[in-house]
Amino acid sequence: MVIMIAATAENNALGKNNDLIWHLPDDFKRFKFLTTGHHIIMGRKTFESFPKPLPNRTHIVISNQENYAPEGCIVVNSLEKALSIAPKSEDVFIIGGGQIYQIALPFTDKIELTKVHEKFEADAFFPELSPNEWELNSEEFHPKDEKHLFEFTYQTFLRKRKN
Repeated sequence: MVIMIAATAENNALGKNNDLIWHLPDDFKRFKFLTTGHHIIMGRKTFESFPKPLPNRTHIVISNQENYAPEGCIVVNSLEKALSIAPKSEDVFIIGGGQIYQIALPFTDKIELTKVHEKFEADAFFPELSPNEWELNSEEFHPKDEKHLFEFTYQTFLRKRKN
């Protein structure tokens, strides 16, 4: 199954200047829990926003730069190539950024979204989800607390089956 995982604001903001806009420790824990042991597909800028490769995951980085070869990663020049490398019998996670989410949407079966209940200025955005294509399957609300400056909701969307 191809699964997108992202945290977005109410205005679909993802980030600014190649960085996240908010810090939600519980969301980081959820991301780690869901993606550990799996292939993760991302764009070069998203990969470069990490201090180092994320442990216990196979990194597939999409880049058009020739000779781009960060240690511990598989580098490809297209989403189709990235998906062909990932095992068909396992979940594979699309983890960003904005351009990768946009091109991966037609290939995606499920979306694990953290909706941050604020609007932010950003330069990267998550694509708009069509209610004709996507169905909200579950959600779990989290209020603000001492570790989280914003309210947020975990949402799971499934692609609607075509009749």
